[in-house]
Amino acid sequence: MKTAVVLFNLGGPNSPEAVKPFLKNLFSDPFIISVPQPFRSILASFISSRRAAKAKAIYEFMGGKSPILENTQAQAAALEKDLSSKGEYKVFVAMRYWHPFIGDVVEQVKAYAPNKVILLPLYPQYSSTTTKSAFNTWYEEAQKRKLVTMHHPVCCYPFDNHFVEGHVELLKEAYEKAKQHGKPRILFSAHGLPEKIIDKGDPYQWQVERTVSSIIRSFGPADHVICFQSRVGPLKWIGPSTEEELERAGADKVPVVVVPVSFVSEHSETLVELDIEYLEIAKKNEVPAYIRVPALGVQEKFIESLSWLCQATVFYPGCSNVLGRQCPKEFGMCGYKEWKV
Repeated sequence: MKTAVVLFNLGGPNSPEAVKPFLKNLFSDPFIISVPQPFRSILASFISSRRAAKAKAIYEFMGGKSPILENTQAQAAALEKDLSSKGEYKVFVAMRYWHPFIGDVVEQVKAYAPNKVILLPLYPQYSSTTTKSAFNTWYEEAQKRKLVTMHHPVCCYPFDNHFVEGHVELLKEAYEKAKQHGKPRILFSAHGLPEKIIDKGDPYQWQVERTVSSIIRSFGPADHVICFQSRVGPLKWIGPSTEEELERAGADKVPVVVVPVSFVSEHSETLVELDIEYLEIAKKNEVPAYIRVPALGVQEKFIESLSWLCQATVFYPGCSNVLGRQCPKEFGMCGYKEWKV
């Protein structure tokens, strides 16, 4: 029995020339900018044109392109290797806003002719702006291209045991380094969202909080805080911001260990925002030490987590059974029925 596993990620430009069209694709997503057409397209063109130069400068720090595709391909290869002893699996990589686009990957999966398809986002915490956007696009393309087979979606895994253990292993090493400079404070930095999205019932912030509580439960008591990065635009975003917490750490004279708790791949928000921009903020505020924990990447426990999720979701369809809990009713966006083809 053949099983296709589709790993979903954001995607990123593969050249300086790709930056502007990548941004246009991003801001054309109705789950990112929820205004009707044709105004959304007009707004996406305006924002991408305005932000292209700044974004190109950011990608210059990474050699002119995003490393997210290569990182995701490495994760796919590691996952396929782990699954190879458990059956006939083939892992595909699908990016939401740049190549390989979801529609193209649907064609690849169709050619593979699997008996079932597992949809596995590299977003541990569910949000309408990430997982729902990717899954909706997948189903639209699957119907358009007549990919008819059973689909098994994994909506989220914010406190899967192996996922948490992977974070704890990486955190322990960084924490020991930081202890040389005093009693550390752990900053669990997640991608931010506008408050209005959370107010509509998006479970992302709640799930980030559950991830952090699970990590601390396993790691042990420690000074820690959840903060949010990557704010853009004039809207009010969830907080506190990572920048604010770095300023507070400087005032308190405590070293910090920064955990990219919602990112599992290295890309601009870790390699530039965390490693360069926030490091400068930490220095400016005289934070005694700034230690950044790597993204999970191909960390053994994380790959085990993805492998287990692939197997479990086939036998226990829907996120509630996979996670061993029931989502609160107001978070019904991740219901299995909604995604069934």
